[in-house]
Order: sequence, then structure tokens, then C-alpha cells
Amino acid sequence: MSTTTTAPRGGVWKQSRTFEPAVRLLFLNQLTINLGFYMLMPYLAAHLADGLGMAAWAVGLVLGARNLSQQGMFLVGGALADRLGFKPLIVAGCALRTAGFGALAFAQSLPMLIAASLATGLAGALFNPAVRACLAAEAGEERRVEAFALFNVYYQAGILLGPLLGVALTGVSFRLTCLVAAVLFAVLTLVQLRYMPVRGGGTPQAGSERGQFRTVLAHRTFWLFSLAMTGSYVLSFQVYLALPLAAGGTGLTTALFVVSALVALVGQLRITAWCRRGLSRERCLVLGLGLMGGAFLLPAALGRGPVGLLLCAAVLAVGNAVLYPYEMDTVVALSRGRWVATHYGLYNTVCGIGITLGNLGTGALLDVAGWSAVPWLVLCAVGLGCAAAMALLARGGRLAEGAVKG
Repeated sequence: MSTTTTAPRGGVWKQSRTFEPAVRLLFLNQLTINLGFYMLMPYLAAHLADGLGMAAWAVGLVLGARNLSQQGMFLVGGALADRLGFKPLIVAGCALRTAGFGALAFAQSLPMLIAASLATGLAGALFNPAVRACLAAEAGEERRVEAFALFNVYYQAGILLGPLLGVALTGVSFRLTCLVAAVLFAVLTLVQLRYMPVRGGGTPQAGSERGQFRTVLAHRTFWLFSLAMTGSYVLSFQVYLALPLAAGGTGLTTALFVVSALVALVGQLRITAWCRRGLSRERCLVLGLGLMGGAFLLPAALGRGPVGLLLCAAVLAVGNAVLYPYEMDTVVALSRGRWVATHYGLYNTVCGIGITLGNLGTGALLDVAGWSAVPWLVLCAVGLGCAAAMALLARGGRLAEGAVKG
């Protein structure tokens, strides 16, 4: 069955204004979160190693602490959002990240740096599932896909603008970068505290905590969907791993990030509108995964030159643009509107573990096979294999559980 036909409503800003104020606030929320995060985090390792003279193992420990606290606590953050409401978790997460970034500005010792890093990671675990569940609830069934498409535009805008602002601020001092990022999160915390409506999560979903986790963890189709989608995150992360390593220089690496972000900024709404005119949600999931896998045929065929790498990044971004709105919508559909944030939390945890394992596997493969076509073909196989798994789920009718119009 094809999805609802919806014509584009104009540019990003014009289309954003067709949503309720709460949805627009969530768009601003994600833009600011990514702006603050990406103005600081890409330069943290250099600050620790060069500015503070820390050993490589200590740098890895500080960075790993943030990732561990965020990935490990996603499920808890989502469960709390469903219990306490979306607003308290979003506000608490932004406030905690304010404190974490502020602490990074002054921390000198390893224990203080680890504590600050843990705080920034836990903050993400608190607000990420809540933001997505809140957006789904506020946008409503008929406009969820459209809302998530716009959400991805703001998300990518933050990724593009954050490092540009960060490099300018870090040129003055890394402490200034941390303080500006902390101020952004502090302002965001106050704005959400004042204007975000108190709806969603909490009391509407009665039941014990044990029943809440049992409902989510026993959802076999959701597990299968999450595992199939993990491949997309492994492939997306190659913009940070395999592609920059193959590029071998900061100029080409920067171009990879710019191309990825620009495809989302310029093309997301058009791609989503095209998908909605003639494709079902299930076909969009399969198509997106297939495109992401197929992107790695380009460097396999063209080698490590700029053309192959830039085309790979562009096709990866197109595949992600096809996938993302329907991916987020499917999480809600499979949850059937019950414990939505908990489902997002589990989904983020599964994909985070997949990214870690995928990076280890990709790194090991590059060590063994070097820059032959083999690593690229293996990555292609991952994407196509996940697309085939998603097609099997769709063919079996499992993704139709709780289906809504896209």
C-alpha cells in the first residue's frame, strides 16, 4: 500500500511554521543540541592531548566514558521519560549537559574530566529518547514522517554549523568553546522549561516498571527491526571512520562532511516528498538500506580518489534521507503508541552496540585487507543484507503491526 500523497509546503522555515509551537520548539531544540555538541566534541581529543598533555590511553578513557554513559543509559532514559513525562527528561538532560560542558572548561585532572564526560553522555541518554517520543506525539500520526524529515534537516544543520563555530572559538581558547556551548544549553534549558508543554509520558500509561520493560523487551518484531536497522548506523559511521582514513587529508575529510550535511539540508524534504508520492513505508526502509549499502560500490570501483569517496558520502546521505523519517515512524508504529520513549531508548542502545562492534570489525578488516576493494565490498554486503532482512520482515507482514499512514 502506498503512503499518503503530500505535496511539499515550501522551504524548511515555511514548512516548519505549519506545525504547532511545541514541534517547532523541538526542531530548535535539536539544532541547538547539535550546534553545542559539535562545536566542542570534535576538538576535545586535541585539547586533552595537546593542551593538557594527557597520554593517549587517558584521552581514550575520557572519550569512551561519554559514549559508555550515553549508550548504556538510553533504555533507562527512555523508560523514565515514559514514567515521568517527556518535558522533565528533556529539561534535565539539557541542564546536565550545561553542567558537563561547563565542567570541561575548567577540569584539569583525569577524575574531573571523566566525571564531566560521564555527565555529558548521561545528558544525551536522558533527552534523546524523550525528544523523539515527544516529537512523534506532538506531530500526530498523519504528520509524523514529515516532522521527522524536518527534524533531520535541523539535526544536520547543527552538525554542519557546530564545527565551523567551534574551530573559530577554539582558535581563541578551548575553554571559551566549552563556555559558549554551556551557555547555549543553559538558554535551551530555560526556554524549554518555560515554553514546552507538559504532555506525553507519565500517567497515561499505567503499569508496573516490570511490566513496562517486559512489554518492550519481549517485542520480538521490534528486536528484529532494530537489528536490521543497525547496519544503517554502522554504514553511516563510516563517514567518521573508513572514508576519512581513506581520504588521508583534512581538506578531503572536511569535504566529506560538508557533502553529507548539504545533501540532507537541500534534499531531505524533496526526497521525503518523492517517497511519499509512491512508496510504502516498508519499501522506503528497504530502499534506504539498499542505497546505503550500494554507496560503497563507488570507492570499490573508483578507488580512494576524491570522486569515489565524495560520491560514496553523497549516496550514503541520500540513503539516510530516504530512511530516517520512516525509521523513526516505524519505531512508533511498532510500539503501538505504548512506552514509545522506552522503545526509542532500547533502539538507540541496540544501534549503539552495533556501531561499536561494526567499528571494531571495520578497523580489523582495514588492518588485514588494506585499501583493496574488499573492505568496501564487505560494507556493501552489510547494507544489502540488512535491506534483504527488512524486505523479509515486510513480506511477512510484521512491520504492519500498528501501521499508520506515512
